[in-house]
Amino acid sequence: MRFRTALLAAIVAATAFAQGVIDVHSHLIPTEFVSAIKNEGRLMDEGFPLPKYDVESHLKWMNEAGVETSILTLAAPQPSSAVVVRKTNETAARIKREHPGRFLFCAALPLPDVDAAIREVKYALDTLGADGIKLATNVQGQYLGAPELDTLFAVLNERHAVVILHPHRPEPVNREVMKQTPLAMQEYLSETTRAVTNMISRNVLARYPGVKVVVPHCGAYLPLAVPRMKSLAPVMQANKLVGKIDWDANLAALYYDLAGAHSPEVIRMMLTITTPDHLLYGSDYPYVAPQVLTQSLARMKQYLTTEQDLAPFKEMILCKNAKWLLGQSNEKPTAEKTDMTKMLVRIAEIEVYPQYLAEYLAFVNEVDRLSVEREPGVICLFPMQNAEDSTVIRILEIYASEDAYQSHLKTDHFQKYKQGTLHMVKDLKLPAMEPLDPETMKLIFKKQR
Repeated sequence: MRFRTALLAAIVAATAFAQGVIDVHSHLIPTEFVSAIKNEGRLMDEGFPLPKYDVESHLKWMNEAGVETSILTLAAPQPSSAVVVRKTNETAARIKREHPGRFLFCAALPLPDVDAAIREVKYALDTLGADGIKLATNVQGQYLGAPELDTLFAVLNERHAVVILHPHRPEPVNREVMKQTPLAMQEYLSETTRAVTNMISRNVLARYPGVKVVVPHCGAYLPLAVPRMKSLAPVMQANKLVGKIDWDANLAALYYDLAGAHSPEVIRMMLTITTPDHLLYGSDYPYVAPQVLTQSLARMKQYLTTEQDLAPFKEMILCKNAKWLLGQSNEKPTAEKTDMTKMLVRIAEIEVYPQYLAEYLAFVNEVDRLSVEREPGVICLFPMQNAEDSTVIRILEIYASEDAYQSHLKTDHFQKYKQGTLHMVKDLKLPAMEPLDPETMKLIFKKQR
């Protein structure tokens, strides 16, 4: 009986490894941490009790859900004692050693003491074998992006450190607001956005390009905040409230876990500020019931399989991006390659009423740009205007497949274009085209690599 039980456990574990999911958002809540927080009278600092944690239960859920590796980070709140921080990091290192391949960890730091934090970075990375560093959005009101943290980021930059970010209680805190709406329901998202935008506005990530930061909970409010920041930056700079911001360099350093309210719609929104190789799976274990996490992961696998525009990124999101980021793989993640024999290629022939020309051009430029940016199945939408008759428009359209084209027709941005321009179009032809030499298409794309 014992042999059968052990065999079954081995089979379950092997199945989990075969699926290869990497969870970058899971929490360690060791007994020494809980005891220290209890002694400080801070068990309810974050507005809700700490969940119980043990490694065996964590492994059980991982095996059932098909998670190969979990990255452990210390839960909130931040311990006041550097000794306690050291003990929790040593506990995480021991768990990693005892369960090779199943756990990695990002070490906590004894902030707001920057010098002590730097010493802990060196000890954790050099001696304990930490896989990265966990940073809170703020510790005792010391927010990420603050000038006094530049020396810490310089050290992290030298080490090319991966930083996993997690929101903590804002400081100062309005406890009455916490009672009305618990932190995890809203303020954690604001807190994450606040910390990241602080770093962006001071070009922290651009100045320390060796640091890569994982932003939790589907990017918080960043898909809304970043466009607003960009639009207001010239005004703020004119009034000397912020300096020049290197948007590309700052955003290139940010990765995003999908813990929380993930969905195809949320992922598409996140892709307005990042690229598919920067998205990572996260569970938030043990703050969510194991059966809920298992169902949530199954749902993610399902829509990453069936949603045509997201399907090429399934393995990237579930494991490949994390392995690359954490140095577990030398293979840079890429989307599944398009089968060029299934491509749909055509030239749309459009004539527009002269009085609507300017408005139509705005519509078509927007939908074509959004389609190429957001839909991996849309390879090319390239509008051109007749030089002799400006009302005559031709659009070169290339789709990865018929399915990709049908998926494109259902997107919100295409529907907006279609409904908004119906009265503007005088004539529309979509002639079917047959390639004379399909092999040439392969040469074109090969030439652009």
